[in-house]
Amino acid sequence: MKPGIHPAYRPVVFRDRAADFAFLTRSTLTSDRTVEWEDGRTYPVVDVEISSASHPFYTGKARVLDTAGRVERFERRYGRRAEG
Repeated sequence: MKPGIHPAYRPVVFRDRAADFAFLTRSTLTSDRTVEWEDGRTYPVVDVEISSASHPFYTGKARVLDTAGRVERFERRYGRRAEG
């Protein structure tokens, strides 16, 4: 890597306020806000709208759309085309 052209890669806390969930990881994102983490150190904090703690797919609350019967319904409406 060339020196001086890459952003700083440092610990950052990502916080999902909807689920009251936060995790510490490394990132190049910056933030003016900080938070004191469990280890007693202060880290920049980035608020996110959705994380694995609040996303319906990961929480098991995802709605499954009923797609069965679409082809049959189409064939009933418009009839099956005769081959030949």
